[in-house]
Amino acid sequence: MELIKQTNIQIEGRHKKTIITDLFFIDDEKEKPVVIFCHGYKGFKDWGPWDKMAEFFAENGYFFVKFNFSHNATTPENPTEFIDIEAFGENNYIKELDDLQSVIDWLLLPDFEHGTQLDSSKINLIGHSRGGGISIIKAAEENRIDKLVTFSAVSDFGSRFPAEKALKKWKEKGVSYIVNTRTKQQLPHHFQFYTNFKENEERLTISRATKKLDIPHLIVHGSKDTSVSISDSGNLFDWTPFPDLLLVEDADHVYNTSHPWDNSELPKAFKHVLDKTLEFMDTEKEDLIKNTVNNTAT
Repeated sequence: MELIKQTNIQIEGRHKKTIITDLFFIDDEKEKPVVIFCHGYKGFKDWGPWDKMAEFFAENGYFFVKFNFSHNATTPENPTEFIDIEAFGENNYIKELDDLQSVIDWLLLPDFEHGTQLDSSKINLIGHSRGGGISIIKAAEENRIDKLVTFSAVSDFGSRFPAEKALKKWKEKGVSYIVNTRTKQQLPHHFQFYTNFKENEERLTISRATKKLDIPHLIVHGSKDTSVSISDSGNLFDWTPFPDLLLVEDADHVYNTSHPWDNSELPKAFKHVLDKTLEFMDTEKEDLIKNTVNNTAT
């Protein structure tokens, strides 16, 4: 059967910016479980080996979806480059939650082009890093999510903001800048990023959302992650009701991958992550929950 790749499909978001989306699936006219992937901070859907990840799940019977958050600085014309710097400065967590909701709603429209190819009762979320935090909150809100996987996810958005003196300076200037180490660009954060967080702090508290989850949650983290502490995944494991934990020895924040990824083979660490994630998704939800309950009882 043919592997279908439809890339850079434009979806209208809720915030006057386009959400660029890719679909990967085998065209066999059979219903397939869905996987939606959310990239992380300063990330994008075509980073590194994300295409190979999409092909892996499609070849194993899944309808795989990945997308660029609408305000991640890419554009429809340049989906892999940070062109729209102003959009980056106007991004916030609520916009990313809305973008993810727009993608879910689009897939489940009655007239979705490939509706016969997906099983709407089995929607899996995978989120990397900051996208992991977004995925947790959305999974707690959206009852159509069946399983959740987080790769190197943050456990607390609030703690990632600057301390008092730097916060005061940011407020006074209205903008702060961070260097994108890959492109050397100075990327802005307007102060609305912080005020929007404070206005929605209860909703954006990851611990609250994690404790509300009623679905299986696979928590993945590399032992040599220097971007997000492995203790973040320890927190998630403590909070989530139905956890499964995968710690990957000698793996960094992106499981020893990089951008661009031109190698035909994946690193051992990332291949291990994909194999274990597939095993988790292939297992029936009820069996995963039962196994967690039994392990807790013993």
